[in-house]
Amino acid sequence: MEITDKDINHLADLSNTSLSSEEKEALKQDLGNILKYIGKLDELNTDGVEPTYQVFEMENVWRNDEIAAQDANREELLNLTKEEIENQIKVPKVL
Repeated sequence: MEITDKDINHLADLSNTSLSSEEKEALKQDLGNILKYIGKLDELNTDGVEPTYQVFEMENVWRNDEIAAQDANREELLNLTKEEIENQIKVPKVL
């Protein structure tokens, strides 16, 4: 696959980036080299090789949801705040 100027302009638009003509040419060459390198994988003989979907022997670890006793209760925690309104901690506006 050959990288065209249209491809480079499309990538620049997608990434909201403005590129000089020199940067576009360098990117075009770099992407072409990357695709050429990846294209070498087509030369590999993979007959009899089972596809690998995951390289680690991983499995989901499940646990029961349990409510554990806490060292502090709501009132103690609210007493640590500067301000509270209706059993909630008042914080400064972020926006």
